[in-house]
Amino acid sequence: MLKKLLSGLFGGGGKNAAESSAKAAEPIEYKEYLIVSQPDNQSGQYRVSGWIRKLDSDGTVQEHRFERSDMLPGREACDAMMVTKAQRYIDEVGETMFAPDPRRKE
Repeated sequence: MLKKLLSGLFGGGGKNAAESSAKAAEPIEYKEYLIVSQPDNQSGQYRVSGWIRKLDSDGTVQEHRFERSDMLPGREACDAMMVTKAQRYIDEVGETMFAPDPRRKE
């Protein structure tokens, strides 16, 4: 039991990142952005996460990893929540989501 608890806390348990991540859903277009839901499957619960992508004027794809703490029991509900939250994020933040994070040194 202690092993299971510790593996859950530290990401062990025999699953690598590829196994815990579900297949990406079909992209949803919203205001020239593509929202791609790719929830993490964690013990039968799905974490809201995925990508927000946009093609800029020179043809380069910009992308922003979108992850939230919300956990849902079903994949369809998780995909719907991802789209709703990503749309709200796009409306609030817009293009600045692609700006470099000033807290990170690159």
